[in-house]
Amino acid sequence: MNIVEIQVNEELKSERIDKVLSTSNDEWSRSQVQIWIKDGLVKVNDKIIKTNYKCQVNDNIVVTIPDPEPLDVVPEQMDLDIYYEDQDVLVVNKPKGMVVHPAPGHLNGTLVNGLMAHCKDLSGINGVLRPGIVHRIDKDTSGLLMVAKNDMAHESLVQQLVDKTVTRRYKAIVHGTIQHDHGTINAPIGRDKVDRQSMTVTNVSSKVAVTHFHVLERFENFTFVECQLETGRTHQIRVHMKYIGYPLVGDPKYGPKKTLPINGQALHAGVLGFEHPRTKKYMEFEAPLPEEFEQVLQDIKNNR
Repeated sequence: MNIVEIQVNEELKSERIDKVLSTSNDEWSRSQVQIWIKDGLVKVNDKIIKTNYKCQVNDNIVVTIPDPEPLDVVPEQMDLDIYYEDQDVLVVNKPKGMVVHPAPGHLNGTLVNGLMAHCKDLSGINGVLRPGIVHRIDKDTSGLLMVAKNDMAHESLVQQLVDKTVTRRYKAIVHGTIQHDHGTINAPIGRDKVDRQSMTVTNVSSKVAVTHFHVLERFENFTFVECQLETGRTHQIRVHMKYIGYPLVGDPKYGPKKTLPINGQALHAGVLGFEHPRTKKYMEFEAPLPEEFEQVLQDIKNNR
């Protein structure tokens, strides 16, 4: 089992325990946290509590994460685009169209299947279907991901995400011409009440979400931007850019139906930086735009 301790600060005062825990780690869903609480795996000041417990300043929360179940995911040989690898971490450039980890009904062809065939020694903290996965990007988003090869690395990288010290910069093409050069979108994201498969900006059962962006190039009907994540919520950039009126080109869920010829959203996780869990040295990697993204951008420039 893995033990995680969290100290409650002034900012989290009077918040429900399940919300505090799910907000502290992007990989912990509120429903998963509630199961741990009901199973007695969460203690506050050495006492088992209920899901409606409201945290107080200096509360010491201890979460006992169960050991992962035996792994049922089948390793698959793949031609992975690996940017860096050592005994602790691996950085891979995920192509558009590839799912990061298996899910019921989709157990093959994922990045995890390929990683298991490649290195066979991924961390087990995230359980049966997501070994090694510290953070993820959408199926149709390309770009860099960091992967933990042992539990020590996993805990370090997750803590860096919680502390907001990981550099994650994305390039995107959006509909419309953004007039200001820089901006910050600070708007909470949660499940859409009508469409549970979609996310939306809402104050109901939501999590803090912050995206910074700056304009790289403007066109008549489009803008080429770079977005930097401060938090990492599901579909964050896609939801935030739609929220301010500039949805991503090609986005089938949040964008307009009339868009440019590209398969899925024009979004690429191009820059990833973090402190190495063992050496404590800051490392940063950059992956160029995929060919399809580059072609769409060139077509826009040619037709400006």
